Amino acid sequence: MKKIILRFLLLLVILAGLNWLASLFFFRWDLTEDKRYTISDATKQLLSNLDKDIVVNVYLSGEFPPGFERLESATRETLDEFKTYSNGHLTYQFSDPSDAASEDQRKKQYQNLVDRGLTPTNLFANEDGKRTEKLIFPGAIIQADTLAIPVQLLKANRSLETSPEEQLNQSYENVEFQLASAIRILDNPERKKIGLLVNHTQKLPPARLSDLIATMQQSYDVFMVVKDPETFEGLDALMILKPDVPFSEEEKYKLDQYVIGGGKALFFVDGAKVDSVSLEGNYVQPLDLNLNDLFFRWGVRINNNLVKDLSSATIPMNVGNMGDKPEIKAVQWRFFPLLNNFGPSPITRNMDAVYSRFLSSMDTVGGSASIRKIPLLMTSPHTKLLNTPALVGYNEARQQPEPSEYNGGVKLAAVLLEGSFNSLFENRILPADPRFKTFKATGQGKIIICADGDVAVNDFDYRRNTPLPLGYDRASTNIFGNKDFIMHALDYMTDENGIITSRSKQISIRALDKIVVQKDKKFWQALNLLLPLVILGIFGALRYYIRRRKFAS
Repeated sequence: MKKIILRFLLLLVILAGLNWLASLFFFRWDLTEDKRYTISDATKQLLSNLDKDIVVNVYLSGEFPPGFERLESATRETLDEFKTYSNGHLTYQFSDPSDAASEDQRKKQYQNLVDRGLTPTNLFANEDGKRTEKLIFPGAIIQADTLAIPVQLLKANRSLETSPEEQLNQSYENVEFQLASAIRILDNPERKKIGLLVNHTQKLPPARLSDLIATMQQSYDVFMVVKDPETFEGLDALMILKPDVPFSEEEKYKLDQYVIGGGKALFFVDGAKVDSVSLEGNYVQPLDLNLNDLFFRWGVRINNNLVKDLSSATIPMNVGNMGDKPEIKAVQWRFFPLLNNFGPSPITRNMDAVYSRFLSSMDTVGGSASIRKIPLLMTSPHTKLLNTPALVGYNEARQQPEPSEYNGGVKLAAVLLEGSFNSLFENRILPADPRFKTFKATGQGKIIICADGDVAVNDFDYRRNTPLPLGYDRASTNIFGNKDFIMHALDYMTDENGIITSRSKQISIRALDKIVVQKDKKFWQALNLLLPLVILGIFGALRYYIRRRKFAS
């Protein structure tokens, strides 16, 4: 009896010691191969420094197919990790918006979520041979004080080549980034300063940049550069948006020195100027912004041409008359490539296609060997180049393209340059020049160059006098990934080791063979039902046999 008491007391001492050690040393051990339960160090730091109470309401709850259940579980597991590192500042709850006492109440709940910024999804599923449809809201509302931000959890590349399972897996991989980005906005840490250089953008109305600016202002302090400043120092990043007026040598010098001084610059520029001359088409001519030598110094050349791509968006066109009324149909317009070919970067990982208009091709050339050139956006392999000047007629959209002519291969549309840059003005600034004292010949910097200024430009609804979302396609009513591309690029440029690193997470799909599962479904159901009972029966029989032998002797 004394031995039992001593063992019990020893067990209590060991447990108490383990609890005491656990209170001193906090650790979590992720044993999965792809580290699916591990959040990035930047996210941990963000959560540990929270000084506001964050409430997360997730509306991805209810009866779902396995893919959506996996997304729901991933969201719950990620929020569990967030809660662990938040020092009590984060709470969350899951709810099903379809759970209502009446149909009217359900519709009101749906409309409330739509008004707050969440986008519903029609979920189609086959259950025992019956097709079912359900409206779900795969998203969350994250709130701090009186400010709330909607977060779309179902966010992936929606191309035809991507299966629904892959899209859900991409959403799974993006959960941490989507949630952490919204929390960062709400917590409002030190905001980075972004300059928009628009004094060379004279033909573009300001309303065509309004959606991008409004989105950026949620995360950054945005400054419009409408006059030529003495320097760009003090800005964390500088964006040059669809310029149409050439840069002077002095302005080019300031851009050069900003990059050499460690600045981050994003150029959205055109290689060709497109002017509407009639209802039949557009006149295209080369656009000289006086930046060619600067880009060449950095290792990039934008060509004065247009890319035609078989993977392209559509435009509405009158294809004939139906009675006395014109027949308007969406026809493919090969001058509007859909950029769905991405390079190896967290900026573009799991991103939707980018909508471009009158894209020019881009080449990487010499430049410094210390500059890394990372492709970001590329066309499909089925391309054809149109050299300028040229007349682009809308009637071309009516013609059936000959695939054999579109053999130009993949064309580069956007590239990331980072490393040590050499100044274009090296050996050109003499000691007598007033700029000589502050001139820098080399320095570390980062640059993104996109060969289409329209990637950053939103369309405008002139009937309702309101801007349309950036990346919105009137013909298909799809919203493409333009805004995500720019915001991810800004995240990377201003905080390379920040939350953007969580977009590098990669989780493998270990899918079951659907044919085998369907074929052997009854067997596996019976095995899962009966095997535990058989094991329990064997265990009981052995226990009965052992006890009988023990007491029989």
